[in-house]
Amino acid sequence: MTATTLRQLGLPPISQLGHVVRNLEAAMALYEPLYGPFTTMEGSVPAATFRGRVADVQLMMAFGHSGDLEIELIEWRGGDSPHREFLERGREGIHHVQFRVEDCDGWIEKVKPVGYEVVWYKRYSADTTFAYLERAGDPTLIEFLQMPPGGPGTA
Repeated sequence: MTATTLRQLGLPPISQLGHVVRNLEAAMALYEPLYGPFTTMEGSVPAATFRGRVADVQLMMAFGHSGDLEIELIEWRGGDSPHREFLERGREGIHHVQFRVEDCDGWIEKVKPVGYEVVWYKRYSADTTFAYLERAGDPTLIEFLQMPPGGPGTA
């Protein structure tokens, strides 16, 4: 049997590169010439499923762009999430790539044969869900984001 690649599954183009950083202000200053200007927001996530249990996380985020590609900088401030694990492993930098999809749960099933498993998941509403997935031996996670173009509830 031939190995299936993510590209063969028909994934859309990457919509975002997510970086986990220790200090959001310092990272924004560093990356401003490449991806700025940045907009910031408090991005905490209450009651998400993280590795099979419900957990809260406190995050601050900044968003910049390179053409149509969104660049997300994430500072972990507390709680349980893949961002905390990343930092605890001594890492900082590119953490995940995001794909905007119409059916998050459907894509989770599609990538299982390629070795991806959900580690972080949150359904906000019928039209807004995200999932972070990992596979063995790959330090970069993938994120599926299902959300209408104008934001939640605007479909």
